[in-house]
Amino acid sequence: MSTARNPAACHPPDNDTDTNLMSRRILVTSALPYANGALHIGHMLEYIQTDIWVRYQRLAGNQCQWVWADDAHGTPIMLKAEADGIKPEELIARIKAEHERDIAGFLLSPDNFHTTHSDENREMATLVYQRLSDAGYIVKRTIKQLYDREKAMFLPDRYVKGICPNCGAADQYGDNCEVCSATYDATALKDPVSQVSGSVPEQRDSEQHFFALSQFSDMLKEWTASGALQPEVANKLKEWLDSGLQDWDISRNAPYFGFEIPDAPGKYFYVWLDAPIAYMASHKHLCARTGESFEDSWAPGSEVELYHFIGKDITNFHCLFWPAMLEGAGFRKPTGVFCHGFLTIDNLKMSKSRGTSITIETWLKHLQPEYLRYYYASKLAASVVDLNMNFEDFTTRVNADFVGKVVNIASRCAGFISKRFDGQLSSQYTEALLDDYSQFSSAQHIIMQYYEQREFGKAMREIMLLAEHANTYINDQEPWVKIKDEAQQDDVQLICSVGLNYFRVIVTYLSPVLPELAAKTEAFLNTTLSLESLEQPLTDHSINRYKPMMTRIEPAQIDKILEETKASDIVATTAAVSAPSETQLEALKPEISIDDFNKVDLRIAVITDAQPVEGADKLVQLTLDIGMESRNVFAGIKAAYKPEDLIGRRTVMVANLAPRKMRFGLSEGMVLAAGPGGSELFILTPDDGAMPGMRAK
Repeated sequence: MSTARNPAACHPPDNDTDTNLMSRRILVTSALPYANGALHIGHMLEYIQTDIWVRYQRLAGNQCQWVWADDAHGTPIMLKAEADGIKPEELIARIKAEHERDIAGFLLSPDNFHTTHSDENREMATLVYQRLSDAGYIVKRTIKQLYDREKAMFLPDRYVKGICPNCGAADQYGDNCEVCSATYDATALKDPVSQVSGSVPEQRDSEQHFFALSQFSDMLKEWTASGALQPEVANKLKEWLDSGLQDWDISRNAPYFGFEIPDAPGKYFYVWLDAPIAYMASHKHLCARTGESFEDSWAPGSEVELYHFIGKDITNFHCLFWPAMLEGAGFRKPTGVFCHGFLTIDNLKMSKSRGTSITIETWLKHLQPEYLRYYYASKLAASVVDLNMNFEDFTTRVNADFVGKVVNIASRCAGFISKRFDGQLSSQYTEALLDDYSQFSSAQHIIMQYYEQREFGKAMREIMLLAEHANTYINDQEPWVKIKDEAQQDDVQLICSVGLNYFRVIVTYLSPVLPELAAKTEAFLNTTLSLESLEQPLTDHSINRYKPMMTRIEPAQIDKILEETKASDIVATTAAVSAPSETQLEALKPEISIDDFNKVDLRIAVITDAQPVEGADKLVQLTLDIGMESRNVFAGIKAAYKPEDLIGRRTVMVANLAPRKMRFGLSEGMVLAAGPGGSELFILTPDDGAMPGMRAK
């Protein structure tokens, strides 16, 4: 293989794993999609990652099951069903059918897709709770909670907004501030407003059930440092553990859609208690079909490997609360938890208004699922970093690699074999060609290692090196020229047979990522793809007529997806604002007079320096030149801007805002920005010519 680097000769990755050992028994889960809305391409990042790893394990000969479910409990589902005029059970049944359609459409292969609202989950949640209670890990406490009198319900933290008690930022949720990153109890909010009715909630006493998480600190310190987690996740959790764990509120008051706590009428299991237990319930549901032993997989010391794929935002639930619950209830803990970052589009959070919050239903109208499966695979790694998607890069990479390098091999060779050699592959392999083929087949070691370690991007690069070598071989041999010479007909048959055998090896390696292409290849080559079958090339073998397997992505297809997504947002927004309710109107900010507004001193400022704030996830420290002086301002815009990109930009600041002492320093003003928050936040920028210190009007 002189034309390309030999992947089999590479140094193997760290933590080398021999995939040829005896078959392993593996149980895999993914985070549960919430049953109140459609799946989108952000969800697919995790689900495709899971599916690739599961399919790889099966290809490697391991017994690997993937159990999964819809997350069907909680206040949002109850309120959405009420708004739609249906029962929660009807809503979650409809959404589950839509999710199952999208799961099949994207070629995902779970062994069981269940729901948290199931008999199995009620049974398992009750069992876990009862065992924890019997062991003394459930305690009752009376706490203050915010209560909505109009809706006659206690408010979950995310259903109340107000002024941050730490930095004074307005419009913050009841659990944390998106400006200063402070966490707090909802009762600490200033001027709280219910997001359900728009009314001002009141504080009421409420008895709640708590899980004594703090009693598991020593066990969790040992488990989180055991190698079960990625290093960056373990390091983050160490900070939590070192600062001391707080007991966890696991109950909610009626009305609430979920399972009622057996010994507490009117109290319900918090959705995050029964959600991870649904992994067990889904597996129990599967075991009832297969006849296998549920207990064998969940007993302490089980030989079955248990892995969870999750997003980094739910790390605390899966790496602290969940293993502590399992330990306290007498079940085994996970073998590993694999966290991934978020999907961004052009380095921004997905947004319907920009056409990037694309549902699976919309995607599948215009593009095949394997385009996105390959693109994600080409960028996925074992780390927790975010994955950025750029549609130009997406189109270029898929067309160049998937279509131009891989599928192109088959289309270049198949016609000659079918038309001139009656679909028969050559049997005249030389020793040199067999040696070259063996390098292709032996490349499986490094590629399978990368799959095992979830380094899918590295695996794709190794496979593309093989594809490049195959195409170079065909180019050098020029079968389209030799076919014109009657004396070289046997050479043409051999060249194209070699090319198709290369194609067979490459698609086998890609089969965890591209299962539909693999199925088409099996039908075309009249064979079954497996690692074992790659030891020898197909010779003197009859194949079927080639049918086109994949076409190039056209920019017009992307445009249609983005336009349709934007259009759906316009329709939804119009429907939402066309007839505001009285409670929505009541929730608007009160009017102010022109005299009130004139008190605000808005000044043009130039950002002369911008630095990330150590210890704050969302803050950037800005140095602002406002003409006669410089000001230091802390702004919660880190999710939307890289600090270095802000230097030199003009903006508008509130110059007469009273300085506020923060734990990071003194903030001497406020930068004006617009948007819903997070990565969708845009600082106000004046036109060119605006000078520092000018009054903004």
